Amino acid sequence: MRCNILFYFFALLPLSVFAQVGEHRSELAVGVCGGCILSEIGFTPEVNQYQHSGLTGGITVRYTSEKYFKSICAIVAELNYAQIGWKEKILDSDDLPVINSVTGQAEAYQRDMAYIQLPVLARLGWGRERKGMQFFFQAGPQLGMFLNEHTKKNYNVTERPLGVTAQDTMAVENKFDFGITAGLGLEYSHPKVGHFMLEGRYYYGLGDIYGNSKRDYFARSNILNITIKLTYLFDITRTKNSKIK
Repeated sequence: MRCNILFYFFALLPLSVFAQVGEHRSELAVGVCGGCILSEIGFTPEVNQYQHSGLTGGITVRYTSEKYFKSICAIVAELNYAQIGWKEKILDSDDLPVINSVTGQAEAYQRDMAYIQLPVLARLGWGRERKGMQFFFQAGPQLGMFLNEHTKKNYNVTERPLGVTAQDTMAVENKFDFGITAGLGLEYSHPKVGHFMLEGRYYYGLGDIYGNSKRDYFARSNILNITIKLTYLFDITRTKNSKIK
């Protein structure tokens, strides 16, 4: 119930950008974004993991609607390709890495998953709009669609006597993902060049990649990730107001 309330709150949050009455803006900017993702899966029962690293990139659209007091209000939408997954920490009873008896290397398992992701974010910024620096916060819902997966391992799954291993042989069951995401960042703008942004963002999945009924193995298997990304936008339309700095 709590997750549903949070999801509906963030789903409606972008609409509140247009519900305020402040200094009017009507500015549209488009561009590209890209960066790296550190991800894991929130398994219950727990699976020991390292952070899985991947890349993300796509297109960004931003519409700025007004300046309310000192807050610059906008709505941002992205369409991204993202490489996520999990990387298992395979340990023995002494919490030491398990060494493969044949290769002499530490046993490793990694699942790579590709998704198309669509975040829609309400954005609040403070600072310069035309030329200079701006600090911003943005948050909202994110939808995802599973594309494909690939497994990397250097051992036979049946040789692992310790830990949870059911996930190693299970394909992704739920192709659709949804959750909430929020981030903080800095933007530098120049009227002749465009907008450059550096952002850190966290995503919490409200759905699961596997079934979560009483007869399923996992009660929880949601996607969790941290994204560090760069975005470049150029203006399509600008508000005609000489007072905007």
